[in-house]
Order: sequence, then structure tokens, then C-alpha cells
Amino acid sequence: MRVQPFNIQLPGRSLFDLKTRLAQTRWSEAIADAGWMYGASVEYMKEIVDYWQTQFDWRAQENAINEFSQFNAEIDGLNIHFIHERGSGPRPLPLVITHGWPGSFVEMLKIIPMLADPASHGASAEESFDVVVPSMPGYGFSSYSTQSGMNAFRIAELWLQLMNGLGYSQFGAQGGDWGASVGTCLGLMSPENLIGLHLNYIPGSFKPFLGSGTRGLSETETSFLQAQDSWSQAEGGYGHLQATKPQTAAFALNDSPAGLAAWIIEKFRDWSDCDGDVERRFTKDELLTNVMIYWTTQTIHSSMQLYYEARQRPLHFKAADKVRTPCAVAQFRKEAPFPPREWVERGYNVQRWTEFPVGGHFAAMEEPELLAADIREFFRRLR
Repeated sequence: MRVQPFNIQLPGRSLFDLKTRLAQTRWSEAIADAGWMYGASVEYMKEIVDYWQTQFDWRAQENAINEFSQFNAEIDGLNIHFIHERGSGPRPLPLVITHGWPGSFVEMLKIIPMLADPASHGASAEESFDVVVPSMPGYGFSSYSTQSGMNAFRIAELWLQLMNGLGYSQFGAQGGDWGASVGTCLGLMSPENLIGLHLNYIPGSFKPFLGSGTRGLSETETSFLQAQDSWSQAEGGYGHLQATKPQTAAFALNDSPAGLAAWIIEKFRDWSDCDGDVERRFTKDELLTNVMIYWTTQTIHSSMQLYYEARQRPLHFKAADKVRTPCAVAQFRKEAPFPPREWVERGYNVQRWTEFPVGGHFAAMEEPELLAADIREFFRRLR
């Protein structure tokens, strides 16, 4: 594996092109007082696009990201971008953290220092981590595969090569959204390499074995499956589109920065613990920095394609399947639908279960202190 240092340096012409496109946005009409009822609010999108065009300072965000130690690794013909912050304590534990959609590696910028240098954040230096945060293939500054089959299992194989190539034969894994799927696949495929698995989401395609010899569904489990189906009917349109025809929508999203921002920011509002006001949890700069990762790298199509690939190989467990690696689950209040512990324990070796009264889908951005503390507490006994 060949590893080279990496810094983000977007060419000026890309930023000029962006501002030109933003200035030429063609706005759709909206029903009076519709707000977010039909999707992204036209009123709010006009506000944030104006900010993007006239006030947002990408160079400042770029410089802040470049303060982290970034690298590119060539693995199986792909360039994988990752942050690698070494722990400041005497015996840092290696930990790979995987983002999801519509997030990116920038989701983890707040939590990385809390884990790599816990002594500077009120915790013990004995609990430090060597933190590795890769960009998934086809996301951000990682190249995308031109072959089909880039699903969570394949990404887990790449992460194993990445961590081994960095000198870590054993390590922990953490993730939400697709990161939870990748971590689950690591636990299924390479339990000898995985010290522990910390999840703040349970993969939507996770289905434990329910065949011969297993107990029937409890009332709680049945209620969860009904809630999951109701959520999918009301909120899952994006997922069905991305799992069936991602390329069609990508033509529009890759061509219109306003359209791309609407597609992504709506999810940050709906899935976060913000009570309908997205800027209660995220600043405009944070929202737009994440959107910029997709826009400047033109990776909206390849990122959505992961939904299609996962549909071909979902996490449907067979009789012998179980993640036997010790697992911790952190449930944040707004993360829904969230399965009950008894459902999760059908497929995972749950050793710790924490329910937080705040936070949502983007836990590392919304509640970094709570998430970092839970990660440290879980891995304390596994060191």
C-alpha cells in the first residue's frame, strides 16, 4: 500500500464556476406558507444560496480541514483519502471511523481531537486513540470504482487493508449510517482483527436470521418493524430512488449546486435534533462545507450508487451469522426508527447500550462530547 500526504487545494476556476451557477439558479415556485412540507423550503434555500454566493469562505474551511493530517492510500487501484491523527497518550488504540450519506469525513472533525487527545478535553490520556477517518470510495476525495459491487462488504475489505497497511493488525471501528454497515461487515468478515465495534445507528438493511430454532417476534419488535415501514413510506423516497435509479437524479444534482444543497440539507434538517430549525444544530458554514465536498469532487452519483449496490447485497443474516465482536450501541433521541435492544441482540454481541435524551442522526456533529465519551467508556475495558 502506497501512502502519500494530501492537502485540499481547490482551483480558483472551480470556485468561480460555482458562484456563476449559484447566481443563475432558476427557482421553483412554492405553495404559500408551505415551509418544508413538500421538501426543502424555497425560502430557506434562497437564503442559504445567497449566503453561499456572497459570504461563504471556502478557503477558510479548506485551511481548517488542512490542519488535520490527511493522506491518500492506493488500495486495489483506488485512491482512498483519509485523516490519520495519532493519539497523544502512551498507548493509543487504533480506531477507524466511517461516515455515511449525506455526510462526509467532515462530520468527524469535531470528534477527532476529543479521541486523539482526550487529555485536552477533560479525559485521561490513557484513553487516546489513533484515529483514522477515511472517505468511502466514491465520496469526497476518494476515487470511485468503475466496477459494480462497491458495497459495504467491499468497503470493509478496503478498510482492513488500509488499517493493516498503517500497521494496525487489530483495531476498533465506529460508525453511523453507512459507517454502521461497514463496521458490521468488518465484524462479520474479520472478527480476529476487530477489537470492538461502536455504533450510533443500526443498518437499515440489517435483518437477523428468523428461521427455524429462533424465537418469535416480541410485541416490541413487531411495533418497531411497523414503525420502520411507516417511516419508509413517509420519509424513504430518497432511499428508494437512490437504490433503483441513482444515475438519473445525479444528472440534475451534479449540474445544479442549489439542487445538490437542497437534496442534502433537507436530510440534515429532518434527521437532526433541531425541532425544524436546521441552524439550531449546524451553522451555514458547516452545512455548506459538507455540500462542497460533494460539489467540488462531483461525487453525488457515486455516493448514491452505494444504495443501489447495497440493495444487491443487503445485510440479511443467515443462520450462522452474528457479529461476535463486543459491540456498543449509542441511541440518540432523534435517530428513528431505531430498533429495540432485543432485535439488535439477535445479530450483535451487545455489551453496552446507551440512550441519550438529545441528538440525532449526525451524532458526531451534533453531540460530539457525548459520543466521544461513550466511545472512550466502551473501549476502556477492551484495551
